Amino acid sequence: MTARITLSLLSGLALSGCAVAEVVTAPIDAVTTTQSEADEDRGKAIREREERIEDLRKELAEAQEDCDGGDSEACEKAVSIQTEIQTLIDTPA
Repeated sequence: MTARITLSLLSGLALSGCAVAEVVTAPIDAVTTTQSEADEDRGKAIREREERIEDLRKELAEAQEDCDGGDSEACEKAVSIQTEIQTLIDTPA
């Protein structure tokens, strides 16, 4: 009977130890996942910004070509595009 009580107590302690280990490690895993997701989101935002800048540079080249051909609206568009590019470059990622 004493062996049965001792075994029962040891089993209870072992099980509660597992539960504590899960509780302690769960917040660490959640923080790690959150940081990983934040890093992925930041990388995605940077790539999207770089793609937007590249697209704007292509538009700017076309607008400048039209501007050089005498199209005053294209000149205004070129200035607007250049401003947007500079804003994107100056804005921290």
